[in-house]
Amino acid sequence: MPYLTTTDADRAAMLAALGVNESDALFASIPPRLRTTRPLELPPPLAEVDLRRHLTDLAASNRGAELTCFAGGGAYDHAIPAAVDTLTARGELLTAYTPYQPEISQGTLAITFEFQTLITRLTGLEVANAGMYDGASALAEACLMAMRATRRDRVVVDSRLHPDWLAVVRTYLAGSGAEVVVAAGATAPTEVDETTAAVVVQTPDFTGRCLDLRGWGEATHGAGALLVTACDPLALALLTPPAAWGADIAVGECQPLGLPLSFGGPYLGYLACTGKLVRQMPGRLVGRTADHHGNDGFVLTLQAREQHIRRGRATSNICSNQALMAARATIHTALLGPVGLARVAAACADGAERLRTELLAIDGIEAVGEPPHFREFAIRLPVAAEDFVAAMAERSILAGIPLSCWETNRPNELLVAVTEQRTADDLAAYVAAARAICEELGR
Repeated sequence: MPYLTTTDADRAAMLAALGVNESDALFASIPPRLRTTRPLELPPPLAEVDLRRHLTDLAASNRGAELTCFAGGGAYDHAIPAAVDTLTARGELLTAYTPYQPEISQGTLAITFEFQTLITRLTGLEVANAGMYDGASALAEACLMAMRATRRDRVVVDSRLHPDWLAVVRTYLAGSGAEVVVAAGATAPTEVDETTAAVVVQTPDFTGRCLDLRGWGEATHGAGALLVTACDPLALALLTPPAAWGADIAVGECQPLGLPLSFGGPYLGYLACTGKLVRQMPGRLVGRTADHHGNDGFVLTLQAREQHIRRGRATSNICSNQALMAARATIHTALLGPVGLARVAAACADGAERLRTELLAIDGIEAVGEPPHFREFAIRLPVAAEDFVAAMAERSILAGIPLSCWETNRPNELLVAVTEQRTADDLAAYVAAARAICEELGR
């Protein structure tokens, strides 16, 4: 076992110090039905040169790099300036993992403060935090936050929310006794009553549609509940900010802001809210102050919300502050600037609308949902979506995600995403391949 640094004698000494004779005793608290009793069938160890060759062969079997990506569903193939990687690797941003000691964590704290600032500017809300693992868990934390603020235990969720996000909300709230109600997706929530803590709505929604949320704030606040909006931060470069809809809390996934796909993570969530809710916020909150020389400095503030002070009464059990991901998002956004961010967002929206229009001109392909869309849209194919995706992959195109991955009663529906990286030639190639495959598979 070349990768285990402890010897048999080391392990025997540790077991003796623990008062047990064998390592199996360390797992006695785990029920037998949950333990693996059969030995692992592992291959023999390899020499370093052979291991490198083996890993190279495995990497060569990955086709992702050669496919033109039109898949989305929550993670998107956006361009990332090379400066993001270079600047994020600087020592100032790789200081303390947990910045409790501000005197040695100024780089991390300063850029986290900038991240909070850019989120408040995008959402229009007064306060933003750091530390959200991803968009889905940020939404779950927002629901718990609303429950604490209102002292109610019912959450109404618009049906157009991403199914994975809904599943995360249900998991987080399962142990709290909360009731999660899925609304019908009306123009304004009708299921709100005096027991409702929060109304949750996502725009752009799961299939990329940009929703008109006029009236949602009034309907929610009229029942004494809080409005929680889940918004793509890149889309906010074009769309009405959550604060203008009357949102009390806004959350979202920051992967489009300089974070690579990375096989699904690590990603970064954001959470912003009105000033009156600040003491209910989970995660980290960085503030700006001054040292005894009058120089600007940055510190964690309102730390009574955190476990190291409040323990079991903390607002959440978040342990990582995702500082490296927040640094990437901040640097990426600063490099683009407001104009560049808007241009990228507009390129996504324009490309998606162009591809959707051309696909709907193909015989047998139908629309799912009405425009306007941002970056993503759904279509109904004349063939099974899984077969269509497989056939498109043979033409080096990752065509999208079959909606049957989430809802089995939608076998012919496909979710397609277009980012600023897709050229006019890419769109034309998709349309030509789609037309040929629909004719071929539809015979």
